[in-house]
Amino acid sequence: MTEVNSPPRVGRWTRLVTARPRLSLLAALVLTLLAVVAGSGVADRLGAGGWEDPDAESTYATKALEREFPDSQPNLLLLVDAGDASVDDPAVAAEAKRLTARLAAEKDITGVGSYWSAASPALRAEDGHEALIAARITGDEKQMGETLDRVAPSLRGTHGPVKVEIGGIVAVRHEMQTIIQEDLTRAEMIALPITLLLLVMVFGSAIAALLPLGIGIVAILGTNAVLRGLTEFTDVSVFAMNLTTALGLGLAIDYALFIVRRFREELATGADPLTAIGTTLRTAGRTVLFSALTVAVSLAAMLLFPQYFLRSFAYAGMAVVLLAAAAALILLPAALILLGHRVNSLDLRRLFRRGAPKKTEAQDAGTAWARTATLVMRRAPFFALGTTAVLVLLGLPFLGVKFGTADDRQLPASAESHVVQQHLRDGFPGSPGGGLEVLAEGRATPAQYVSYKERIAALPEVLRVDGPLVKGDSAYFTVQPRGEAVDDGAQRLVGELRSTKAPFGTKVTGTAAVLVDSKHAIGDRLPWAAVFITIVTLLLVFLLTGSVLIPIQAVLLNALSLTAMFGAVVWVFQDGHLSGLLGFTSPGSIETTLPVLMFCVAFGLSMDYGVFLLSRIKEEYDRTGDHEEAVRHGLQRTGGLITAAAVILAVVMVAIGTSRVTNTKMLGLGIALAVLMDAMIVRSLLVPAVMRLTGRATWWAPAPLRRFHERFGLSEGEAEPPRGATGDDVTAEEEEYGEGTADASGDLRTIRRTSGGT
Repeated sequence: MTEVNSPPRVGRWTRLVTARPRLSLLAALVLTLLAVVAGSGVADRLGAGGWEDPDAESTYATKALEREFPDSQPNLLLLVDAGDASVDDPAVAAEAKRLTARLAAEKDITGVGSYWSAASPALRAEDGHEALIAARITGDEKQMGETLDRVAPSLRGTHGPVKVEIGGIVAVRHEMQTIIQEDLTRAEMIALPITLLLLVMVFGSAIAALLPLGIGIVAILGTNAVLRGLTEFTDVSVFAMNLTTALGLGLAIDYALFIVRRFREELATGADPLTAIGTTLRTAGRTVLFSALTVAVSLAAMLLFPQYFLRSFAYAGMAVVLLAAAAALILLPAALILLGHRVNSLDLRRLFRRGAPKKTEAQDAGTAWARTATLVMRRAPFFALGTTAVLVLLGLPFLGVKFGTADDRQLPASAESHVVQQHLRDGFPGSPGGGLEVLAEGRATPAQYVSYKERIAALPEVLRVDGPLVKGDSAYFTVQPRGEAVDDGAQRLVGELRSTKAPFGTKVTGTAAVLVDSKHAIGDRLPWAAVFITIVTLLLVFLLTGSVLIPIQAVLLNALSLTAMFGAVVWVFQDGHLSGLLGFTSPGSIETTLPVLMFCVAFGLSMDYGVFLLSRIKEEYDRTGDHEEAVRHGLQRTGGLITAAAVILAVVMVAIGTSRVTNTKMLGLGIALAVLMDAMIVRSLLVPAVMRLTGRATWWAPAPLRRFHERFGLSEGEAEPPRGATGDDVTAEEEEYGEGTADASGDLRTIRRTSGGT
């Protein structure tokens, strides 16, 4: 018989969080109010960029040009539409010059130029009815947004014979930031009532349903305060707020779901509230903590990448996961102690089941999951091969992925800055605002500049070369590619420019150069991130199970569960299928950092559900030694709650996916699909099929690793004799609920350090 340690630390923790429950909740309320104050205005301090590598050549060149040639980097464009007249019409030209002068007189705006002052054909539409005024707004992203808000109203609209619309990178990012904030508020208004309704359906009790929702709100508000603090030290992306809302609601509800359900079950066995809380924290509570660590590890991998867009999601995700777990393990027990048996108050399901035998629904659900497990294991080869084939087939479109940058096409087609940029793509020669800049550093003669200009003008992808503009020992050339700003030709041109010999040092920047450098940075660090996630996941799952094979299965099956998400991302958002139904404009590519982000988030969520299933299987195997019975029992006891948790999280992600910004829509809908596929296909069909095929070998580990696990491992459930050998609490609970009952919480036992074998 396995010897186990007593749980004094668990007892102390229970006493700590329940000793002064009213004081604990009052302190939580005060801290939450402080978080509201500290996190207020956080969205205004977040950036809408962050896709570039700060150490890349393109970033260095961009900063050098901003410093030495600030007028060379226009970020504000005014599209002047003359209607049926020509832009060269005297009345049109006079009004355009007046607008140019007004813009030049504004504070914090420099480098103002226009077609009418420079006579550059690149600033005139090919049909002759539109032309551009270009300028640069100075300052950081927040200051640029404030300047745009100040000057835009007086410039936008009809001015005599012309109509003015505002575009440029500043306008795109500012409009994106505004829309994201509006969409996030709408998503919360959609998700909260639907989530509450689903929780009422799961719990029955309206009181119990409100508890997970409260934990989620606390986690979100706390994370907003954390992000606000981080903005004092580093850049944080506005997109991270979407992940804060999604994970804050989704995971907090998941964790609270397990804890509240287990607490209610303990009360049903006759335990008093304090004893019920103690058992709950020793079982479901420890599993929640372990699951939170697995999710945080996956999100932490994004810290390995240099782009602050990805790092922002790591900051937000890790903060909200840990805060959700902390709230579930500290605040929730205090609330449950105060509520006691009143946690079952306002059981709305009684209205629909009068006269029905107690627990009939649970028994039916448990029987259904048990039958599913039995069927899958009886035909394990068919389900294993068939499910794998379907998932691989769904992922095939990802083989045709094309990577690009986030631009104005992330915005809805009606957005002003999107309209302006689309006019530039369709009607102007080359790609105004999307060319490449070559920074030349070092003393050179005019003849050397001319010779270098001729060499780059001869490159096959070059449409036109302007410059050089010389200042001291520096100069720059503007190179217009023949095609789109970031198409394959423009990316090839970046490499050709960087390999062209020059008698001085050269650095290339521009949209295509940023994309090339970003892809290179991600490619360099992606293997390290994959190794980090794999090794830590293997270690954590081994500590839970003591098996060598199960951690490998967990990593492979988790990765396989994401294939449908990646295939759908390419088929829908890159290729444009369903774009009309979903209301977005396909740019023909996927932003480079999005697959990394979606993998880390979805992989972590899959592990979260995997931990609850594996821990229940492990507990049953330790208790009975029957491998197939353990798999069947694990799915029977956790299948219902994992599915409910996945549906609730998917609802939150779909609400995020209603955003009008394409990247946010892609993130929300893609992860919702991944979560549902994992819970309903992988956990229900593939995992039991594969575990049936591997049989008892599933639990094998070499002797040194067995000894390591015996000393340091985490195991679900207390070491027990076989069923029926004693009158312990397991037998009592099974007598209470019945063998076929669907224990939706999975009856998650104590995660305990053990000193004996399984």
